[in-house]
Amino acid sequence: MYKVSEGIRSTHGQDGAIVLDIRQGQMFNLNFVGSRILELLETGATEPAIVDEISQKFEVSRDIARSDVREFIESLKQHHLLEDPGTNGQH
Repeated sequence: MYKVSEGIRSTHGQDGAIVLDIRQGQMFNLNFVGSRILELLETGATEPAIVDEISQKFEVSRDIARSDVREFIESLKQHHLLEDPGTNGQH
């Protein structure tokens, strides 16, 4: 399970989300799909549960949803917005 980094603040709206990393002073805009994935991560949802939600909500195949969710999670990790507890906070 992943954990959203503590220095992250986000606001979600109908068009997506704005994410602020207060530690690095960076701001990110997310589309609606990215916003939903981040919301699910913030609630502690597992990757398979997120894939299910995205597949159903946006009416895409599980394979496409799985690929998109993994790519998005990797991007969040690269920008230090998401931590993988299995790595003990190392990036």
